[in-house]
Amino acid sequence: MGQIPLFAPETPPTWSVTDLTRYLRDLLESDFNLQDVWVSGEVSNVSTPRSGHLYFTLKDANASLRCVMWKSQVARLRFLPRDGEAIEAHGKISVYEQGGQYQLYADTLRQTGEGALYQEFLRLKAKLEAEGLFEEGRKRPIPAWPRCIGIVTSPTGAALQDMLDTLRRRYPLADVILAPTAVQGADAPAGIVAGVVALNRHSPPPDVILVARGGGSIEDLWAFNDEYVARAIAGSRIPVITGVGHETDFTIADFAADLRAPTPTAAAELATPDQADLRHTLAEMRSALARSLQTALQNRRWTLSDLQHRLRRHSPQTRIQNHRQRLDEWLRRAGTGLAHRLSMERARLEGTALRLEALSPLAVLERGYAVVSRPDGEVVRSVSQVKTGDALHVRVSDGAFGVRVNDKERHA
Repeated sequence: MGQIPLFAPETPPTWSVTDLTRYLRDLLESDFNLQDVWVSGEVSNVSTPRSGHLYFTLKDANASLRCVMWKSQVARLRFLPRDGEAIEAHGKISVYEQGGQYQLYADTLRQTGEGALYQEFLRLKAKLEAEGLFEEGRKRPIPAWPRCIGIVTSPTGAALQDMLDTLRRRYPLADVILAPTAVQGADAPAGIVAGVVALNRHSPPPDVILVARGGGSIEDLWAFNDEYVARAIAGSRIPVITGVGHETDFTIADFAADLRAPTPTAAAELATPDQADLRHTLAEMRSALARSLQTALQNRRWTLSDLQHRLRRHSPQTRIQNHRQRLDEWLRRAGTGLAHRLSMERARLEGTALRLEALSPLAVLERGYAVVSRPDGEVVRSVSQVKTGDALHVRVSDGAFGVRVNDKERHA
């Protein structure tokens, strides 16, 4: 008969697949080192479905790691990985439960070697920033109406043609001076510095300088992270606009410049006014000027009318006309008074004439009396004035005749 063991062995628990997978996920996500990790490898199996997410695999000689990047993070990438490229991906490690696989949830990508370059970028940026090279107070305003624009870029690059097309379209009045230089490679920094210096020494100097090139990797753009390039831009007497790479690319030159544009084309746009806007503004100014002129003319008309009215009120002509009217009135009144006076005098004269006529000797003669006078014209009033035989002249009402005195008789 066998012996009974003192302790029965403990039976291990049974996990469901879901529970075990979640446990492993929690275990991975609780490890801080796995939540902030850079992984390098060769890209393969790149997939970009309609959702906008990015799926790919990182591999080396001995292992592979599935990676996923969500759409919102893909939109911030400067480049999309391609099969066979060597890259570095940053993100966190977790478990895809439905597939039962651990994978890297990436949030940013960079090409292999960018890590060291980025550290050098940060070091130089901090150094120059400490010197005050990037301070806003030292940046100069961009002229609104440039007569001449200098460009420092490659003479064979597409960026130059894009900028020239933009300048011709927006503001063809500006002249362009090109300082040709390489924009990548070992000789590029010295060429960029020489271009900026040459434009500053040009006579007459341009009003603004564009330092630009098209997009590329961090290695392609590294010439614009050069300390001497940054100092040349900061020391330029002429305002500088940089337009290096794409919108997500930032270089030390951008921080040193007076204005940073996201692309070369945008740099040309920021350096110039748009002739379409100028035409619109000019049309508005013309309309405003016409309205202002019309208002000014109307005000002048009103002022002139008021002055004319006041002048007419104080004009000698008005007083002369008033005096003329008063003279006419006086003449009328004088004429009326004179006519009345003449009428009165005529009536008085007629009355006097009637009285004279009543007292006239002729009237007496009409009543049968006669006037006797001597030949010498003396009127005979008394018999004592004549003697018998005198010739006398007798005047009656309708004529006269002569008589001779035959006798005379005196009455008492």
